[in-house]
Amino acid sequence: MRAGRAGTALLTAGLLGAVVALSPTGAVAAEAPRIDLRVLVVDDGGEAVGAVTDELRGTGVPFTTVKLGAAGRPVIDAAFLSDTVDGRPRAKFQGVVLPNEAPFGTDSPESAALTAYEKTFGVRQVDAYTWAHPGVGLDYTDQEGYAGPLDGVDATVTAAGKAGPFGYLDGPLKFEDNSASVMESYGYAARPRTGFTSYVDMPTGTGATRGSLVGEYAHDGRRELVVTFAYNTYQRQFRVLARGVVEWLTQGVHLGQSRNYFSVHVDDVFAPDARWDSDLNCTPGDFDCKGGEGEAENPVRMTAADAQYAAQWQQQRGFQLDMVYNAGAGEEWKAENGGTDALTTQLVADRAQYRWINHTYTHPFLGCTQNNTVVPWKCATDLAGNTLWMSRAEISKQISDNHNWATAKGIPVDKSELVTGEHSGLRTTPQQPVDNPNLAPALADNAVKWIASDASREPQQRAAGAAQTVPRHPMNVYYNVGTAAEMTDEYNWLYSSRADGGSGACEDNPASTCLDDPLDVNTGFASYIVPQEARTALSHVVGNDPRPHYVHQSNLAEARLLYPVLDKTLGDYRALFADSAPVVNPRQRDVGVEFTRRTAWDKALGNNAVTAYRIGNTVTVKAPSGVVAPVTAPEGTQKQRLLGTAAFGTPYAGQRSAWTGPEALQSAVTLKLPTAP
Repeated sequence: MRAGRAGTALLTAGLLGAVVALSPTGAVAAEAPRIDLRVLVVDDGGEAVGAVTDELRGTGVPFTTVKLGAAGRPVIDAAFLSDTVDGRPRAKFQGVVLPNEAPFGTDSPESAALTAYEKTFGVRQVDAYTWAHPGVGLDYTDQEGYAGPLDGVDATVTAAGKAGPFGYLDGPLKFEDNSASVMESYGYAARPRTGFTSYVDMPTGTGATRGSLVGEYAHDGRRELVVTFAYNTYQRQFRVLARGVVEWLTQGVHLGQSRNYFSVHVDDVFAPDARWDSDLNCTPGDFDCKGGEGEAENPVRMTAADAQYAAQWQQQRGFQLDMVYNAGAGEEWKAENGGTDALTTQLVADRAQYRWINHTYTHPFLGCTQNNTVVPWKCATDLAGNTLWMSRAEISKQISDNHNWATAKGIPVDKSELVTGEHSGLRTTPQQPVDNPNLAPALADNAVKWIASDASREPQQRAAGAAQTVPRHPMNVYYNVGTAAEMTDEYNWLYSSRADGGSGACEDNPASTCLDDPLDVNTGFASYIVPQEARTALSHVVGNDPRPHYVHQSNLAEARLLYPVLDKTLGDYRALFADSAPVVNPRQRDVGVEFTRRTAWDKALGNNAVTAYRIGNTVTVKAPSGVVAPVTAPEGTQKQRLLGTAAFGTPYAGQRSAWTGPEALQSAVTLKLPTAP
């Protein structure tokens, strides 16, 4: 936390509005400047600037970073900030992010240069984290304000905030309080002075006084967004506000776009899943379950009633699940249970209510032949030491048989999407460090373009032959449980220390944390696991993260453990966000396309191959051939076509945005804004 400092007197210089330039004849003429669509970030290494930078990067906004403490860093002066292109004044940055209102020191030449630049070109500035004082348009906190921890504070988006940059929020904004023993956020809430408009505030505890936590300070021909609470890139309060910070900074016109994504894949549909044994602390049927060798008994499998409930739940919540199915496993179940299967009958009858994804016919391991005589297993080899692999023909048959079964039942399935059992066939470290070499040819045989991977092992998209992976987040609602008590028992085993009767795996893994005490098996699921998993899922949703989440059909069976987690995730989301920012529920191929576009865009930005700027109310974007650009603009924006114009993009969170490229016979994207910012 930074201690209080005396307010900085900002130098003023330059002109507001039109820029005065000399014409070729020497006459003075007013000419609209070119404003490049790029942000300047002055980085002090702190978490607040890091969080804003992460938001810019994740959204796809180009930015230039100047590290304050770096030797040989560029000097921020007039030449660094602006120049002239084709006779027209150019502002190189559309917005400026600073660690605080005066990171260069009082009366420094760099501060003076930034002040003049912002006034001349109408460029806005974000003060990523500062304290409350008159220099930023606020009273001191000892004037009926507040300074201290903010854990659990009930903040509110003000009427001005909802009418302005945070209009995509409903109003209430509760700060996270995940641990009673750790202070997670600190801040200053103070009364606004003249020129200050509060966007997010909180009660100060002094009568009816409310103090600002985020607001705009307009003074001396400049505008600053003043943030007076500490945060990092992971905290929900920042993640929820981050979109608005970027929109305010860029005045609603920028490269990049953002959505709040949430998709849930239900794996193993039609198949049974083995059940956790609370006495053995393992899952009978697994090769490493001592005392539970052989076939699993009493597996967990959905019933027709569970299928009916799933369809009803979807309709009530306005949320569609992806059914990731193993038809052959269902056929085996039917053969072993009297030749009928009410579950399959019900799901097929309701087939149009779900999205469907091929999960292979019988869910075999598609990688190397596993040697299960050792723990952990390893890849079997022939006498010459060569790895034994499932063949191309076997993999291809698993894919095609499952697809053909679905089409024969009238199930709408996209041939380009595939989820293999346990993401097998793809590399599985440490035992199988490379993909099965027969996987890529089998994918091509079946026109598979998008194959799911485990985001906990491989978070980024990559090629699998001609196909691309689609990373999926695992949810900690286990595949091998049917009741809350079973779920909590297994959770305790994994996340309790040896001294507390657990496996100690949490002690051995530096990335894990042990529970303070084992959870009560009767109440722990509802009181601890559900909030924890919903919080994790929501962090992905509000982080512009399109990766699907995956669970298993067992989680829709018996106690139907998935629904409390989804209900809390969706409920918390809808309590935060306005109707203008609904959850986006993409299917697997759409996620794959999104990641492919992001990769190409990031590469183009990294190669400085993108030119984008605004002159008045006209935006021009030029990217390499074949690269589509993400662009966000206000409602009413039109895209120039060869003949005439058309509405640009699709509406989201009060703006319009899209991946876009030039129209036929055009070399650049041209947008007409309703008004110049």
